[in-house]
Amino acid sequence: MSVAAGSDITASMPPDTSPGQGVSRDELLAACDRLLQPALFKDYGPNGLQVEGRARVRKLVSGVTASLAFIDAAIDAGADALFVHHGLFWRGQDGRVTGWMKQRLARLLSHDINLLAYHLPLDAHAELGNNAQLARRIGVRLLEADGGRFGDQSLGFLGLRPPAPAAELLKDIESALGRSALLVGDPGRRVERVAICTGGAQGYFEAAIAAGADVFITGEISEPQTHYAREAGVAYIACGHHASERYGAPAVADHLAELLGIDHQFIDIPNPA
Repeated sequence: MSVAAGSDITASMPPDTSPGQGVSRDELLAACDRLLQPALFKDYGPNGLQVEGRARVRKLVSGVTASLAFIDAAIDAGADALFVHHGLFWRGQDGRVTGWMKQRLARLLSHDINLLAYHLPLDAHAELGNNAQLARRIGVRLLEADGGRFGDQSLGFLGLRPPAPAAELLKDIESALGRSALLVGDPGRRVERVAICTGGAQGYFEAAIAAGADVFITGEISEPQTHYAREAGVAYIACGHHASERYGAPAVADHLAELLGIDHQFIDIPNPA
């Protein structure tokens, strides 16, 4: 494996993955970047290392959002590095380190913990990403990439389920996610061609309709989508931003932990949104 500039081990040496030794922070970051390819995306914030901590990583803790509750739970779990979907820094936010930002940064810096965040790259990964992981849990067989993507930056996924009423798909989603979801449209409409774009992707609904979807699954819904669903005859299911994006981070972190020989723990901080 190659080692990024600034690594504390030489480029000619393989990562030290003997039990208890962990790997360098730079080796972990390089593995993340090779897997998720953040340079391919125009995103709303920086992907990769957002807060630098200790040089070696023995335990990786994954979660959805770098909230204070998650950071504190990860500290208690003995984390050296955090891997999340929603990091700390976003385009257009106030750049001052006050209030909630100060609290989160203070925890990370005082405990010398690395924070790695991957937003759109984590949604888009064909096997381990949020869309792919949600599809697997609700019985959707994804189509091949050349005909199975839609929307800006090809972030939406298309797949198939055995034809069934939209209400049956809703029940399967609620069972898989362990929470209620909102269906807009005819509950009896038979759906087979499924469009998925997790999180706050309500703006992708029209692209899903254009792609021939019978139903669109995402995390949130805004006022216009109710009318679009009723008028287009395409079912819309909003199953929660957090709930729809619980699965990509631990899937990627599990993969990295196995690859690099480090420990991994997923910590879920419940969020009704």
